[in-house]
Amino acid sequence: MGVAMRVAQDQTLLKERAANAMREAIMSGVLAPGQKLVERALCEQLEVSRSCVREALQHLQSEGLIKIIPHKGPEVAAISKEEVMQLYAVRRKLEGLVGASFCDNATSEEKDQLRNHVKMFSRYFDQPDNPDLLRLKNEFYGILIKGAGNEVAGAMLRQLNNRVTMLRRISMTQPGRLRKTIKELEAIVAAIDLGEPKKVERLCEQHVHNSAQNLLRTL
Repeated sequence: MGVAMRVAQDQTLLKERAANAMREAIMSGVLAPGQKLVERALCEQLEVSRSCVREALQHLQSEGLIKIIPHKGPEVAAISKEEVMQLYAVRRKLEGLVGASFCDNATSEEKDQLRNHVKMFSRYFDQPDNPDLLRLKNEFYGILIKGAGNEVAGAMLRQLNNRVTMLRRISMTQPGRLRKTIKELEAIVAAIDLGEPKKVERLCEQHVHNSAQNLLRTL
């Protein structure tokens, strides 16, 4: 049993690094939706074995970032309008739950971190194409999830956000959307400061709804 359960740690780390690198490339737009992925090229770019690449692709497939098409191979997943509606419907409820839980459970330090991230976010109100915006928005959700203290909802929202990040780049660059996003996030933080979890839940849900409507108009 001891021998069978051993894991080649270096190999495991290589697979994780390969998956992380591809995930980042997809979420940043370097790898575009629908783009074909060639194993040999990925091996050369990532400097890992074909088995590492294949396992990384399978992992990203489970996250919904990659589609492996029979007889054609892997490609970056494209998201249809119907999938957008489904994703955002689930995200809306999860984000409302996590926001309310954050209001109830987060420490003062975590609330300060969230507030500071919204302030940093607002500095880019006239720079919707700035790549730092996606990083800050993802960090915002990282703080929100950690402070909520709900591991199940947090894990589900984290996985959804991996797919949503691809769409967020499109949504935030639409005229006027970034300014509205900043106001929505400021309202959420204000409700958290007042200790009103129900209001936080409603505002979080409204923020996701507004994002979805804006995105659907552009697709």
